[in-house]
Amino acid sequence: MKLKILFILFLLMLVALPADAQCAMCRAVLESEEGGQAAKGINNGIVYLMIFPYLLIGGVGYAIYRSRKKARSEENS
Repeated sequence: MKLKILFILFLLMLVALPADAQCAMCRAVLESEEGGQAAKGINNGIVYLMIFPYLLIGGVGYAIYRSRKKARSEENS
């Protein structure tokens, strides 16, 4: 059951809606330009930088989960 929940959460993270992750000042400056290519690039860069903390937290969480699971299996043996 827990594996199903984790799998569903993983799928939800993969199918995230696009986010405009600019501060108000950056948005005001970038919206004044025509074409919006600079704004798109800034948004992509911000979202790209946001991925790494989530990956690190997920990796630490998985390591803790794996170590606790291993300790439980050794305890039962």
